[in-house]
Amino acid sequence: MEEIRQRAKNLIDSLGIEEKRKEVRQIEALSANPSFWQDQKKAAAQMKDLSNLQKEISDAEKLQEFILENNLDGAKNIIEELETLTYLSGSYDLSPAILSVHAGQGGVEAMDWAQMLFRMYTRYFERKNWSFEIIDETMGEEAGVKSITLSVNGKYAYGYLKGEAGAHRLVRLSPFNADKLRHTSFALIEVMPDLGEEAKLDVKEEDLDWEFYRASSHGGQNVQKVSTAVRLKHKPTGIVVTAQAQRYQAQNRDYALKLLKAKLWVLKEEERKKEEQALKGGYKTPGWGNQIRSYVLHPYHMVKDLRTGFETSNTEAVLNGEIDGFIEEELRKL
Repeated sequence: MEEIRQRAKNLIDSLGIEEKRKEVRQIEALSANPSFWQDQKKAAAQMKDLSNLQKEISDAEKLQEFILENNLDGAKNIIEELETLTYLSGSYDLSPAILSVHAGQGGVEAMDWAQMLFRMYTRYFERKNWSFEIIDETMGEEAGVKSITLSVNGKYAYGYLKGEAGAHRLVRLSPFNADKLRHTSFALIEVMPDLGEEAKLDVKEEDLDWEFYRASSHGGQNVQKVSTAVRLKHKPTGIVVTAQAQRYQAQNRDYALKLLKAKLWVLKEEERKKEEQALKGGYKTPGWGNQIRSYVLHPYHMVKDLRTGFETSNTEAVLNGEIDGFIEEELRKL
């Protein structure tokens, strides 16, 4: 019990609960002013922050109560939940995220696997009470998706999701083969922070090459009649992004620029990490060559993270979005 008491004390100190109480009082005071509600988007974001702050304070108070009552199990559960937050201290960990799923080689099998991962992540978002919106989507010819990009809005969305970047491998009996042969498929997950409108990135207009075309995604007949889809190329780096899921060109332009800035930030961050770890070795760009997790559905059931060793045989739960264990283990490792 003494160890739990010490962990609880260290945790409450590190979370800065008194500062969070001050933030709560400030937001509550602002919300009492009618002008606060004139900017609905900003007000909604601040009220969501208020709710999250109140939950953290409530959890800390519960933890103190459990310690006083010598409720070991109750204290342990809250400590584990709150400790996860202490690992989320990166520059943009608090920010919304942009997540992309790309099917690997393998045709319809890989595209179906990309669709399964899309479903897994959206189920996870729902469980976290996060909202998401499709920015860009290219459907498979027969089934699944070739590529899909989502904007994910939730507190610590980038912090929780950043460790998911990399190649995900599926082994199963093929549902697309009459002989039901075992098949291995790959999909790549990209995760970037949503830098917001105040992103401090020097993107010059003369470095941008804009192209507009008719979308083949959501939006109905209106999308098909006008050039609402956007393809944006950053000339110095060669990075190309597309956005076509929204009904109006202006919305897709905004999303394309947001996606480009996020990719440029990730590029700079990878260069920084490479420089920092040049002497240590071990840094790996989260790309196709670096498999992070294996999902085996045949001849046995197992999902295993190859970085942390965390595994479970409950593959159905994982594919239904119960990936908290994998995410939390990776956060502890970072």
